Amino acid sequence: MKIRNLLCYSIALIVIAACSSKKTSNKKFSEAVAPLYESSLKPFYHGVASGDPLQDRVIIWTRVTPEDSAATIQVRWDIASDENFSTILKSDSVTTDATKDYTVKVDVDGLQPAHHYYYRFHALGQTSPTGRTRTLSSDAVDSLRFAIVSCSNWEFGYFNPYSIIADKEVDAVIHLGDYIYEYATGVYGDTTIGRKNLPAHEIVSLNDYRTRYSQYHLDEGLRKLRMRHPLITIWDDHEVANNVYTEGAQNHQPEEGDFNARKAAARQAYYEWMPIRESDKLYRSFSFGKLADLIMLDERLEGRTAPVDSVSAPDFESDKRSMLGVEQLQWFERSMKDSKATWKVIGNQVLFSDLNISGLYKNDMPKNLDAWDGYPSEKKRIEQYIVENKIEDILFVTGDTHASWAIETFAEGLANTKGKQALAVELGTTSVSSGNGNEGKPDDSVKVKEQKLLKQNPHIKYLNNRDHGYLLLTLYPQKAKAEWFYAETLRSISKKEILGKSFSIAQGKHILQ
Repeated sequence: MKIRNLLCYSIALIVIAACSSKKTSNKKFSEAVAPLYESSLKPFYHGVASGDPLQDRVIIWTRVTPEDSAATIQVRWDIASDENFSTILKSDSVTTDATKDYTVKVDVDGLQPAHHYYYRFHALGQTSPTGRTRTLSSDAVDSLRFAIVSCSNWEFGYFNPYSIIADKEVDAVIHLGDYIYEYATGVYGDTTIGRKNLPAHEIVSLNDYRTRYSQYHLDEGLRKLRMRHPLITIWDDHEVANNVYTEGAQNHQPEEGDFNARKAAARQAYYEWMPIRESDKLYRSFSFGKLADLIMLDERLEGRTAPVDSVSAPDFESDKRSMLGVEQLQWFERSMKDSKATWKVIGNQVLFSDLNISGLYKNDMPKNLDAWDGYPSEKKRIEQYIVENKIEDILFVTGDTHASWAIETFAEGLANTKGKQALAVELGTTSVSSGNGNEGKPDDSVKVKEQKLLKQNPHIKYLNNRDHGYLLLTLYPQKAKAEWFYAETLRSISKKEILGKSFSIAQGKHILQ
């Protein structure tokens, strides 16, 4: 019986290999990023990835680059409990083609909580690199560790922080957005090390966005990160265009076509290239048992209304202006209130805490109107909700600013909180590679501005607007630990890093120590 089963399985593999590329055309497939391919990885140049882990399932992903542009490719996948695949737990086949940009995503279910799994793909007679992933815990655990990242820009340098994280043990990587940038070559970056955007123009069409994602995933550091750890991601603005909101963006002009068509193209490419479940709603939550709930917010495309140009704008404090939209805001409030976990970690794209930037920038604007300070009515409602419902141990983790922050978050506008402790702690991660304050400016001048900002904002306990890296957040039942690590360089491939700063937050307190 075993011999018969083995024979049937072998015949099935032969059939799959023979039919793995059903050619309907002799037109050779080509793409602008081909010079960046690592030939030894053919046809899996972009590696493998996993994401959106739950207790019993996880998304696994790959991209199979075809020879024929009209090919339909049959892909077989395996998942096992050991990296040698001595015991394959599940295996099946799917197809991909040009309508998916030859990407493959499988939602593998029937898994055990808090387990590592290994997966691989077979197509066009080749086998992909082996990926490793991990499911979420369902019971009490002693600790959780997250690597938190945002803002990676191809032209500013190699994605070394990703490569460094790949070698660490973490439960998941939380990416808070600006995974790609939409700009044309040389507009926002440093091309002197030879990394230039593809396509060379600003990306607008579906093919443009696909090409940019393809290019980013040919970076060795990003490829290693995705192969080693599960990702939990959310978009910010540059996945579409700078300072995007539901109806437009600062970096979208009429001559670039219909904005909704551009947004739809950006969204499609994101879902194709990211190991994520596809839904019309990107905000979602993840339970890590009793220790933590992770609540991922969409602060760009779900409900954000148009920004204002000034705090003196007539509708600046209007309750009709929104960051989240009605449905997501209600969901967010319920998620915080209903959480039974010790730590409520909020995946947040833009700074939530109050920030006084008066006199620090040329426009002399007192607030960053692209952040939560630009939507004061909704922000105050959330603060009020947290205070009134006595929700404890909230950690906002935030990207976007290309700086590291450690902030005790106070509800300045609520009279019943004056003189009391902060209602939350906000931890901002710096950029992976996007331009910081010292891109084109000396460190000393940036440090002076940092000190001025800290003096104006005593609730901010740490700020670094000079270094690139990531935030490592470790959660325990009695405390949380935040550590900011910085890459030594981005101008060449390197795994050297330094620990820049660390803080702890005791459970039941909102104080950075």
